[in-house]
Amino acid sequence: MQSSPRAATDLDAKEDGAWPARRRAILDWLVNETRTERFIDNILVELCKRLSAEGVPVARATLHFRIQHPQWMGARILWKTGMDEAEIDTIEYGVEVTPQFQHSPANEVFNGASEVRQNLEASDAASSRYTLFDELRAEGLTDYVAWPIDHTLGKRHLVTFSTDRVGGFEDWHIACLRDLLPALALVSEIRIKNAMARTLLRTYVGPHASEQILAGATTRGSGTTVSAAIMICDLRDFTALSDLWPRDDVIRLLNAYFDALCEPVEAHGGETLKFMGDGLLAIFPLSNPTACADLLQAIREGQAAMAALNEENQDKGLPELRYGIGVNIGDVMYGNIGSRRRLDFTAIGPVVNVASRLETLTKEIKRPVLLSRAFVDKAGSHAECDQLGSFAIRGLEEPIEVFALRD
Repeated sequence: MQSSPRAATDLDAKEDGAWPARRRAILDWLVNETRTERFIDNILVELCKRLSAEGVPVARATLHFRIQHPQWMGARILWKTGMDEAEIDTIEYGVEVTPQFQHSPANEVFNGASEVRQNLEASDAASSRYTLFDELRAEGLTDYVAWPIDHTLGKRHLVTFSTDRVGGFEDWHIACLRDLLPALALVSEIRIKNAMARTLLRTYVGPHASEQILAGATTRGSGTTVSAAIMICDLRDFTALSDLWPRDDVIRLLNAYFDALCEPVEAHGGETLKFMGDGLLAIFPLSNPTACADLLQAIREGQAAMAALNEENQDKGLPELRYGIGVNIGDVMYGNIGSRRRLDFTAIGPVVNVASRLETLTKEIKRPVLLSRAFVDKAGSHAECDQLGSFAIRGLEEPIEVFALRD
């Protein structure tokens, strides 16, 4: 919606004077001088400050992006006068069907509008057609404009500007802001795609592995040796479970199981490095002096979460989920393995193999968490466990001492 034309403008005076050079300076900064800035929120803050310094009275600005994230559909970046840092709010999936979003200027833009403009000083019904406009008017803002930010492959995002200037934006203010849109689209797309690449890597390989990959560990065999505590967990009787229950129930059960065990791992500084069907591999680097204690605490919290999940499942008539965990410690190879075209970033080596054998041994011993002697010695008093004796482990010539974590 276009507001009524302003009674008077000084567009010609600005264009004939110093303004074109100033506008060019802002564009040059946006395109050429933001190369070292990784984050679009910082660029938005600096852009608004530069606009205000040049006489474009921006008092509030937002960027709305649709992002690829397992938890959030999008994000909103908000700047207001006086803020040195922007606020970033994540938007959950499903918001697009809510009345709040359906009755918003953002919905207009995402449905194809090329501009939404509103004079907030007016008191007619049109100026209150969206709740957002009433909120902005209550904040003392006088004018609002929203435009699409179009990225490649039809990806449409949104930018808005508001002012508290009496009389709202003048025509030359709007012309200046509109001129910035192509450059803002290019600059924001680069940052959003970088953020998406980082998010996707974190989603699929974990935070530490993603940083290694982004730093250049992308060739087969690249990696490093890491001293770490290793935890391997596997779900019991999953094959029978998947045969007996509908697919959607099995997926929900599996996701809930992974949530119960992985969230404590991440909360205590570990990383879930790999999912293997119904199993997982987690790593706690010993560069953190509390790694062993953190791993044990993560297991205890995971056990409590699994107990709660099983109670919930029982109330729903769903099966109890049982699991086994093997824990070991030592040096592992942490890096890329695989075929020439398909790589996997993982941890391998004898230490991982022993952890896997201990997890398998839980089926025979009927204790859910088994620890190696090497881990117990390193963990010290944190390892409240029972010594079970020595057991032959496939692949090892000598039996190893095995301990069970006390319930």
